[in-house]
Amino acid sequence: MTIRAAVPGDAIQAARLLYDALHDVAHQLTGEESEQDAVRILEQYFAAEKGRLSHQQALVKEVDGEVAGVIVVYGGNEAAELDRPILERLRAMKNDPELTLDKEADEDEYYIDTLSVSPKFGGQGIGTKLIQAAEERAKERGYKKIAMAVVTDNQRAYSLYLHLGYEVDKEIMINNHVYYHMVKPV
Repeated sequence: MTIRAAVPGDAIQAARLLYDALHDVAHQLTGEESEQDAVRILEQYFAAEKGRLSHQQALVKEVDGEVAGVIVVYGGNEAAELDRPILERLRAMKNDPELTLDKEADEDEYYIDTLSVSPKFGGQGIGTKLIQAAEERAKERGYKKIAMAVVTDNQRAYSLYLHLGYEVDKEIMINNHVYYHMVKPV
């Protein structure tokens, strides 16, 4: 069981995991209505060299050649640039040059955008290991804190993050839902 940098070849498996974690946000970020189309666009985003959901921002936990979990992380100060490919696609698709995305990450933090573990591998500590790998990456890149957002009704994830030392510092809105913004010093 190794954690490694994601590669474009992980896109098919990773896109499914991203969709499972993002739900309605996946539809917001892809502009697609059907699950199948949203997953297809997530595959494209993941395989791309640039963008918030690119493999360049992801680590995967591989088990027997299968992507068992994925975590997407980046510096808050990089978020606007990483959102550009997604925004360009959505603005063209919806013919709305003013379209924006919700601000999730603060400029001075390393941000866990998405974390997902395959149900097949649940309960094995994979999510915790991916978070720990993201915390190490944050330290290596000189960030003093790491953060994430968890929807307020996801009690299981919220409890895990509290257990790992994360604390709520504010509430934010993402796609018209209230999320806890949780931070931890690294």
